[in-house]
Amino acid sequence: MNVLLINHYAGGPPWGMEHRPYHLAREWVKQGHEVTVAAASHSHVRATQPDIDGSITTQGLDGIKYRWYRTPAYQGNGVGRLRNIRAFLHALTRDVGYLASTPKPDVVIASSTYPLDIKVARKIARASGALLVYEVHDLWPLSLIELAGKSRWHPMVMWCGAAERSAYRHADLVISMLPKVHAHMQARGLDLMKLFVVPNGVSPDAWTPEAQEPLRADVTAAVERARSKGYTVVGYAGSMGLPNALDTLIDASTILRSERFAFILVGDGHERERLQQRAKDAKLSTVLFLPPVPKAQMPALLSAIDIAYIGWIRAPIYRFGIAPNKLMDYMMAGCAVLHSVAAGNDPVLDAECGLTVQPEDATAVARGLRQMALMSRRDRVAMGQRGHAYVLAHHTYPVLAQRFMDAMMQALERRAAK
Repeated sequence: MNVLLINHYAGGPPWGMEHRPYHLAREWVKQGHEVTVAAASHSHVRATQPDIDGSITTQGLDGIKYRWYRTPAYQGNGVGRLRNIRAFLHALTRDVGYLASTPKPDVVIASSTYPLDIKVARKIARASGALLVYEVHDLWPLSLIELAGKSRWHPMVMWCGAAERSAYRHADLVISMLPKVHAHMQARGLDLMKLFVVPNGVSPDAWTPEAQEPLRADVTAAVERARSKGYTVVGYAGSMGLPNALDTLIDASTILRSERFAFILVGDGHERERLQQRAKDAKLSTVLFLPPVPKAQMPALLSAIDIAYIGWIRAPIYRFGIAPNKLMDYMMAGCAVLHSVAAGNDPVLDAECGLTVQPEDATAVARGLRQMALMSRRDRVAMGQRGHAYVLAHHTYPVLAQRFMDAMMQALERRAAK
């Protein structure tokens, strides 16, 4: 088949996040399909932006055809990001003729996190007779209301709400990364026969010895210092924003300050400087912040720690489920995980690869860390092995891409039978 995947924020190994479009596309190419990824030239989640020449640049990577649309640079979630979104949608709309014919797609996937790309995706699908697929990363506009605090009458909320209802009404297939969305989508017009769940995952290739790099010297030295003092090393690797609940971890480290724990936080984000200052002001000498490591060093980092922490704020939106990339990395690395969450699903509980405690509860986090530190190393290793096996069975991209493709084939068969 010819597959057109529209994802504003699509990335890949040369550019960084968002990785999912690349990994799905690469697996489909291996199966013999042709895949075009349509994406914006600038995205806040990429480490590096693609080199572009003119308003549209076409580029090949691992058999995938990337089509980049020039969009203005921006930072944060303000007016600049909105201008960037509008520029991308306008550029796509001007390019409908090309996208509907070169090559003519059998499937068009709208997958830009926000639902606003469904309108142009529908135009392309109608022009080419293609299957229309809507892929849901987050429940917009509900995330804007419940996480960002926007009014239900905010123009962006209303715009996204109309697009979401249109997507559920017109899509031939809806793929959700979140597992507990059925009632929400049905209430907004979706026929649940069209719904399939395909969560986030990891690429096994990134975890082969050939793909890995030795851990950076400053991180290695920090772990070795903690080990020399007999400390249990608690690690966090990833973005440092409010949704990551790192204040809770800092508060837990305060509770545990007289006990034999070291906390090594590796990453970057809007909250890093504030969190680092919090730890400094509280004289938390066992809490260390270090710059992010390249993805190729992530296996070495995670294998060096004793317990991996992942936390969430307490938010109603998580009742629909969670699909965190960071947790998949932890589990793939065989980490024993302390998970601070209240959500519609819990992969740590499902895999039996750690402990789950209530979110935004520093006392519960400290208690959970104590409990895990008292376990034998053998027991923690066994936890990690269960997590690793669970990811291999349910969350690798070869598995997920096949599940996605099977759902599209079934949808094509249903449409042909009508």
